[in-house]
Amino acid sequence: MRTSNGSKIAAFAVALSLFAVACGDDKDTTGTTAAPETTAATETSVSDTSAPETTTPAAPAMRVTYTLSDAAVWDDGSAITAADFECTRAAVMGTPGSLSTTGYDQVLSIAEGASAKEVVVEFSSKYAPWRLVFGGLMKAAAFDDCNDLSAGFDGGIPFSGREWKIDSWSAEQLVLVPNEGYTGPRKPGVQKLVFVPAEDGPTLLKAGTVDYIWPQAYTGIDQELADPNVDFTSAGGTSFEALYFQMKEGPFADPVYREAFSKSIDRDALYQQIYAPFAQGTPLLNCGPITPGPYCNDDFTNTFDQAGADKLMTDAGWTKNADGFWADKDGKVPEVRWMVNTGNTRRESTQEYLIPLLKAAGFNVKADNCEAVPCVFQTRLPSLDYDLGMYINTVAPDPAYLRTYACDQIPTEENGNQGQNSSGWCNQEATDLLIAADQEIDGAKRTDMVKQVLALMAKDHVLLPLLQFPNVGARRTDRVDNAYAEIANFDGLNDFYKWTDVDGDGQIIVGAEQFPTNDCANPITECANSTWYMTLVANRVLPGAYITTADQTIVPSEFLTGEAKVELL
Repeated sequence: MRTSNGSKIAAFAVALSLFAVACGDDKDTTGTTAAPETTAATETSVSDTSAPETTTPAAPAMRVTYTLSDAAVWDDGSAITAADFECTRAAVMGTPGSLSTTGYDQVLSIAEGASAKEVVVEFSSKYAPWRLVFGGLMKAAAFDDCNDLSAGFDGGIPFSGREWKIDSWSAEQLVLVPNEGYTGPRKPGVQKLVFVPAEDGPTLLKAGTVDYIWPQAYTGIDQELADPNVDFTSAGGTSFEALYFQMKEGPFADPVYREAFSKSIDRDALYQQIYAPFAQGTPLLNCGPITPGPYCNDDFTNTFDQAGADKLMTDAGWTKNADGFWADKDGKVPEVRWMVNTGNTRRESTQEYLIPLLKAAGFNVKADNCEAVPCVFQTRLPSLDYDLGMYINTVAPDPAYLRTYACDQIPTEENGNQGQNSSGWCNQEATDLLIAADQEIDGAKRTDMVKQVLALMAKDHVLLPLLQFPNVGARRTDRVDNAYAEIANFDGLNDFYKWTDVDGDGQIIVGAEQFPTNDCANPITECANSTWYMTLVANRVLPGAYITTADQTIVPSEFLTGEAKVELL
């Protein structure tokens, strides 16, 4: 998911788990310990490292063999090996506050294969989205203990396996330079990439302060970008904005209150008020937490029904008090804390539009906003410290990220606050279906299971989807060229190496609406909830087995010789 000014959040541009990441500006969103003293030839148990020696290990159901290419090396020239895969697994599973253990929790063992170039991973079940794991590898040699990397990235990521490496990182700028140890095909064409804060990207772009921006679409963006030295483009991607209910506690833990509240919002009218001026014909999103495609069944059609909402409340014993607010049997009026990131004009305008209408419907809603980073996306969203949220999720082109809506993905003190179920929704039928879908190799059967989950989400009123967001890129034509090829990609800025430095100053300056700060550099914990961090930092230096493409597919990266070998056992 991503966040932006419009932000993007989606629980996973994600270097570590290609899932969803959330965003808070106009682009909104939605996650391993040092490896044990093992060599690549040593098989390390993942299912139960503390079990007695007499415990019979679980039998694997699937084996994936990755063959590493000659490009699979770290910046110091050392080879990427099975130990790095194990370090990644251990860090995701062991680090307190790990955003998502999905997929990694299915790994039974990791071992070297017939040679150091082979990595053999055995899964406890048939795991359909196996390509989504090991998307951002940890360097085992960089840590004393991969089982807890809570403090492993203070100030930045000290290693790289991709074509870029971090040169410097401060509150004013992040500088990436070519990784001289990289031997793959993605050779950078410029001497350095410079990322700087740019909350008002169009103004800075027209002034020549930055060369490129990645703004979220909003009304009037075409006029704001009008300049003889500026052009821009847009493309449909995997981002969507929605209203999200936090159901673990608070007013929306009551299903009747949540349903009545949902039925009191006219999404068609909201679309016309907020989105129609810039949506360019893109219709109201009725798919739920997913973009249009094979899994969409339009279960989330507009449910506005004020009379029906009123009846739900009165039948459940609610009555309106002297102020016109719904009060429970004890006379208490719930206060709904609606959280958006400050400075996001579209979301703040949505609050200004809806809050009076919801008041007229009897609901006491208060704007409860704060800055996108670190407040919304790194603190309050992961800790479920809100009632109603509005943000954009940017998700990988696979429904596996929906697994984050399962009961066992709700962050709690008992599970070390791991998991990315920031809605707190727990429906056991849906959880069972999500687990089964991840284990279903048959594509048609898996699609049917995903559709059943989306239907249950609509029935439980988990969210109100609003719009599939286009990805937008804008550049100074006198500074940079060849910058739009991957604009529709989940990792939409993954082709910096191809960008052309038109003015010959040896650098490309990119303005970031939500500039990632080096005090939150951990790609495993809450920092990974920011699309900007994942896109500009983690995804630029952490090598992965598979990558996404602009045509919404998942393919082997340059670190593999080709598709991994999959065996069902």
